[in-house]
Amino acid sequence: MKIEHAAVYVYDIEKAKDFFVKYLGGTSNDMYRNDAGFCSYFISFDDGARLEIMNKPGISDEVDKENRTGYSHIAFSVGSKEKVDELTALISADGYKILSGPRTTGDGYYESCIIATEGILVELTV
Repeated sequence: MKIEHAAVYVYDIEKAKDFFVKYLGGTSNDMYRNDAGFCSYFISFDDGARLEIMNKPGISDEVDKENRTGYSHIAFSVGSKEKVDELTALISADGYKILSGPRTTGDGYYESCIIATEGILVELTV
């Protein structure tokens, strides 16, 4: 069994798409829209992983709502400590907040944690 994709609701779907394409090498499909106002992009990555970025009228930040923004985090393996350092510096220079790292965690991961658009927590690791 494999995870087919992860999904997240966002308010600014274009900015979120651009983040994952620009910094993490994703490839986006064309936007899907339906008559109810739902729209989404699937961002595909080299290893087959996919992230669905979605928007629709009435999304909420309330935790107990089905169509709410956010999730815990998504981690991207970028291949090396040097690449973690390089991407973290680039993302920081472009104005995104670095929450932690780059650092080696207590359980041995080399990572940095970035707050991307709309509070989406992105972890970069080896």
